[in-house]
Amino acid sequence: MFPPVWSIWCILLTLRMSACVLEISGYDSHEVICSQGLSDCTIKDQTPYTEAENDAVDVRNLTPYFKLCCKDRTPCTLCLVIDTDIDIQPDKHMEDEGHSGLDEEDYSQETRNPKASVTVCYYAVPTALTCKKVEFTVNHPALSQQNQAKLSIVITKPVGVSFSSQVIVYSSKPSHLLQEVVAPSLDEVCSPGVQKRVEECHVPRLSSVINQEMNQVELQFAGSNESLPSVCVQYEQNGRCQKWNRTIIPLYSVTPCMCFQVWEENDQRSRRSLSCPFINIDIFKRNVWQNVSVSVGQGEMNNYRTMLLWNLSAPCRLKGEVWPCHKENSCREIKGFRQQLANGTWKQNSKGQWEKVGVFEDINLQRSPCVMVKVKGMEELMGPFCFNNTDRWRWSLLVVGVMLLVCLTVLILYLRHDFVKKWAWSWHHGRFVAIGRNRHVVLLSPPDVDDGVSESVCRLGSLLCNQGFSVSVDQWSRKEQCTLGPLPWLHSQLLQLKSHGGRVVLVLTRKALERAEEWTHKGVIKMKGEDKGLPQMWSPYSDVFTASLCLIQADKQLGRAGERFLLVKFDSHPRSDRSLPELLQGLPLLQLPSQTQALLTELTVGGTGRGLGRRTWTGWKWSASDGWGSKTKEGPDCKYVGV
Repeated sequence: MFPPVWSIWCILLTLRMSACVLEISGYDSHEVICSQGLSDCTIKDQTPYTEAENDAVDVRNLTPYFKLCCKDRTPCTLCLVIDTDIDIQPDKHMEDEGHSGLDEEDYSQETRNPKASVTVCYYAVPTALTCKKVEFTVNHPALSQQNQAKLSIVITKPVGVSFSSQVIVYSSKPSHLLQEVVAPSLDEVCSPGVQKRVEECHVPRLSSVINQEMNQVELQFAGSNESLPSVCVQYEQNGRCQKWNRTIIPLYSVTPCMCFQVWEENDQRSRRSLSCPFINIDIFKRNVWQNVSVSVGQGEMNNYRTMLLWNLSAPCRLKGEVWPCHKENSCREIKGFRQQLANGTWKQNSKGQWEKVGVFEDINLQRSPCVMVKVKGMEELMGPFCFNNTDRWRWSLLVVGVMLLVCLTVLILYLRHDFVKKWAWSWHHGRFVAIGRNRHVVLLSPPDVDDGVSESVCRLGSLLCNQGFSVSVDQWSRKEQCTLGPLPWLHSQLLQLKSHGGRVVLVLTRKALERAEEWTHKGVIKMKGEDKGLPQMWSPYSDVFTASLCLIQADKQLGRAGERFLLVKFDSHPRSDRSLPELLQGLPLLQLPSQTQALLTELTVGGTGRGLGRRTWTGWKWSASDGWGSKTKEGPDCKYVGV
């Protein structure tokens, strides 16, 4: 059986062989040439994967290459030649079809000269596989030493193969030999001797006529069809080629480095001709000089010392010199800094202009230095191009910016004077109730089933209600969660936060830390019962606490988790030395009831709580009593919904 296509590509990763020998010979059709010991050689098409190969013949080597097949005066065509070395094992089974109708003498003759076959396949990416089967009669006494023979298969106009194609050739015999060969390119084929006999080598020829009276150049094309060929223009032979659809060019636009690529309009595979008709015409050099532009600027070295940057652009690459100078009566050269334009790298910008960038180090920019340019072939110097010291302008802009900032601050204070008065009053009395009365707080419980934890969360929600906040506790909204689902319910609460402002308060316990740490590092939980030991991916819809972890992770990637989420822990809960999981690190963390006032401050104005940003997680430190006192009555904005 033939190897599948995927296995062929795996072999290609380690095998890279290209045999490209271009010859010219006559041809009739597909043919095969057999060496001594093989007779009655015929070749025919074979459907891949349909017939098992004869074990008596083994392909030892494949050598594919290309040649041009030319006959009489007809156009030449591309041929694929596959030289095949085979080993014939006389002691293995060969074809003996028709033996039942042969007498003993005929059967003896058939046994001495059995028939055999070899199948060789090829394909050019991305065409389908094509196979050729060669059948022959073996004359063992006439074979060379060690029962070896050779076949040469000539395939005229191979399917899907054109110039520069990459072709894979292989045999299905036990070793599954595979070779790769690349067809010659048109540039290799289109030599003067055979150019007229290869259709793909026929390209339009470009010529130009200069009309100085009309101040224009006319492009003319010979050897093209009735319609104009495709043309693109490029500056320098290695420049970027841009589409061109004009035959008349103004004289002022012509430069010596202007080149054209021409090819047939309707044949994308046809060869392109490159022509640079103005390369040796001196009258067009002035067009280059008149379009040279130079700019200078300031740069900074690694040691913080300043340097002078210069940038020169022109339609063509230039030869010449650049140097810095100080402008006095004339621009006096600063010795020792001359640079050659021919050195270094020229790059082509988006407008097709060629650019060269350079620097002059250790130049005093306070004296506003300039740059002079000398272009080879041009008598006059270009320049000076000077650097303008902008330090004074920068100081002026700084002063104007500060004044605008002061005026803007005064305007904001005037428009928001009521808010400022309330904020000042609240700061003086140590409370921020008046400002935060309309802010929304979402209080999320940890994944505990302990009644003490639930009671602490409810008391915290009641406290926030009494302080004027609009509070939503997950324990009070079980029915709504069952209707919507944990994640949609949490999203609806975040929409209220967006409208009214506020925070999501996440209560931490030992169970909550374990859940967050597992969610961060493992992402799986163990199933119970019969499926114990099998991993199951956590779903963000399982509970509100897990859904909040998903949202925290998304906000941390956007750098805004601390703006919406706040962590609290109760002193009354059991102690744990577990560190804060990576997912929750960086979020504000408060300990209750000792930092109740800081919590109110954080929820009211969203500040840092005076030193809150410097807190670090060092582990749980629990006290003996919670300090909350008796349960507080629910506030007017608290809504309890039964489970």
